Amino acid sequence: MRITLTDVSKQPAIGAVSLTYGTGEAVLARAETEQRPTVLGLLAAGRMKPATGTITIDGVPDAAAIRRQIALIDAPEVSDPAPNVTVAGVTAEELMFAGLPSGPVAVSRRLDSLGLRAHAKDAIGQVAPRVRLRLLVELALLREGVHGIVLTSPDRHGGDPNTWWHLALEVASRGYAVLVIAGDASAAAIAASSLVARLETPWATPDPEPDDDPGRDDSDAPLLEPDVFTDLPDTITRPVAIDPAATDTDRDENRHDESSDE
Repeated sequence: MRITLTDVSKQPAIGAVSLTYGTGEAVLARAETEQRPTVLGLLAAGRMKPATGTITIDGVPDAAAIRRQIALIDAPEVSDPAPNVTVAGVTAEELMFAGLPSGPVAVSRRLDSLGLRAHAKDAIGQVAPRVRLRLLVELALLREGVHGIVLTSPDRHGGDPNTWWHLALEVASRGYAVLVIAGDASAAAIAASSLVARLETPWATPDPEPDDDPGRDDSDAPLLEPDVFTDLPDTITRPVAIDPAATDTDRDENRHDESSDE
């Protein structure tokens, strides 16, 4: 599955934007200001019609198919849970929305499976970003027919952007399409971490280039060029290897592994 936005706009929030995301890859799209991330999320998830441009799924302009297959997660004032609702309450609501048992037993078992049982009575607005986002993403993936997610403004909750970026990569490795919409600072942090990881991987270290001036003192030279993160691309795309164990069959079994005992 591949969803493509071509020269899409929705003034005044969004100018012309082009991006693509698909199965087995995590894509980070940069979007600043208060409204822009939500509007871009609505467009990319098939929930809003663009003023200009086209949005296609596998080359076909079919907004209904995009809505069925893409879950819009945590979009401010659109799909984010009320901050005072407990983690258990959010879980019950999402299980009900997914057409699954949503009673106390089912909620407890689902939280146990996610390792989040200890947070059951915590307000969703008070838990750590890693807890909130893991919960919302995993619950959204339980919906029948969902094959991708659009995660909107996870950076507004604070914390290390690499926490939710690693979550995005892990979900993509399970055969989903993942689009994350976040700000410039998060994109820079993720790009920096990726660069450091490459520098610290011995087998990925390139051979040193010959010194064009052996007599020059380079001891005070910066490790990186000063503008290396100021010209970030509009999107950062990371294809990942899909785990063969995470098949559609496994997803279906995961959807129905709850007891019908309420």
